[in-house]
Amino acid sequence: MFNPDYLVRPNVKALVPYLCARDEFQGKEGVFLDANENPYGYLNRYPDPYQRDLKIAISKLRKIPAERIFLGNGSDEIIDLTFRIFCNPGIDKALTFSPSYGMYQVSASVNDVQIIKIPLNKDFQIDFEDVSSHLSDKNLKLILICSPNNPTGNSMNRQTVERIISQFQGVVLVDEAYMDFSDKPSLLEKIADYPNLIVMQTFSKAFGLASVRVGVAYTSPEIVAYYNKMKPPYNISTINQKAVLQKLTKFSAYTGQIRKIKKERERLSRELENIPVIQKVYPSDANFVLVKVEDSGKLYNYLVDNGIVVRNRHSVIDNCIRITVGTRAENSKLLYALNNFGK
Repeated sequence: MFNPDYLVRPNVKALVPYLCARDEFQGKEGVFLDANENPYGYLNRYPDPYQRDLKIAISKLRKIPAERIFLGNGSDEIIDLTFRIFCNPGIDKALTFSPSYGMYQVSASVNDVQIIKIPLNKDFQIDFEDVSSHLSDKNLKLILICSPNNPTGNSMNRQTVERIISQFQGVVLVDEAYMDFSDKPSLLEKIADYPNLIVMQTFSKAFGLASVRVGVAYTSPEIVAYYNKMKPPYNISTINQKAVLQKLTKFSAYTGQIRKIKKERERLSRELENIPVIQKVYPSDANFVLVKVEDSGKLYNYLVDNGIVVRNRHSVIDNCIRITVGTRAENSKLLYALNNFGK
């Protein structure tokens, strides 16, 4: 049976976390003279440090027990905490794939952790044989997999991902930031089967709350306990907690927007294939489309001159541009500009 304790850094296991006033008292009513707050105003009280009401709402939505949920100040905090909990600086290693989300490398560098990058194959998939030789490395503590992947847009082969999780003795973080836009199943249903699995999602993308900065980790209660031990006391503000709670009461609007984005993604992909400057349109399970062009820098600058901002990903994939799916009007403006490139 997997036990995260043997992977956790010794200083983290020995850490006595800071206990804030609201750790000691968890009620909602009373005369609050415990936290040195200003008694006046409507934002004068510290937020619930464990976001209990929000976790209950998320638990009902995702059908996951609240004790298996951790909320971070964006997914980036969750990534950073995962490195800090499991990887000893200058000793341990993490593994990810290339191309993928750039914050994995940044967090590894910040925490002085060597990161192994394995190239994806020509279909932007993971070849298990490229990974298998690393799984027995006792200093490899963490594997990070983005699915659907950023910036390629494709979902990773489910069988390969589960094979990695089941054979690895360390922690596997699967980043599902774009899962709401995919028709493929989430790994959420597997967190009870794989105690070394962390499934990370976010309210920034499909829920349209990027400015709120709330990420979610679904995992074992034991790993959640380490996250809670390591996080800052009040890592998510009351305003941001309420913003997510309010959004969850309007679930029909969320599902309606998802349908619109997926429909526009298909239209955009179809139309892009007929534009001369576009050499290849890659299939996408996300809310963006990756395209290959002859000169990504030239095309990027042309679009900026026309008031359209896309992402030039030439630094990670040769002459590729990532295009977020916008509104129908925004996508039509992009298509018009691309059709007139070079004229």
